[in-house]
Amino acid sequence: MKRTLLIFLIVFILMQFIRPEQKNIATQKDLEIKAPLEVMTVLKSSCYDCHSNNVVWPAYSQIAPFSWIISSHVKNGRKALNFSIWENYTDEEKQHELKQIYRTVYAAMPLQSYIVMHEEADLTKEQRLLIRDWTGIRKRN
Repeated sequence: MKRTLLIFLIVFILMQFIRPEQKNIATQKDLEIKAPLEVMTVLKSSCYDCHSNNVVWPAYSQIAPFSWIISSHVKNGRKALNFSIWENYTDEEKQHELKQIYRTVYAAMPLQSYIVMHEEADLTKEQRLLIRDWTGIRKRN
């Protein structure tokens, strides 16, 4: 049993040397998405940690294997949609992203794994409706 624990501890320590990149990319403020204050408040509290260049990296994001998972989520989130560079998107891309936001605000976002550690990011029904209305997308019957 002691040997197993020792091996586990050594592996855990070695895992800490595999460091994913965790940085916020400097971007011009004028490229950030523009939305009404109430919408921006929701986006910043529930979306920005994966979908912007302004990620708040919590202390536990420095510990493997959490660091790997969180870094992967942020990388994929930024790739899918980055509110920090919204004005770089073409009009067609913006329209596509608004449709995606409309669809995912009820189905998948924020991720449940994120909400577990950030209860304040869980969207209320009213906040989900606010975001959906803001997108300007209308549900087709």
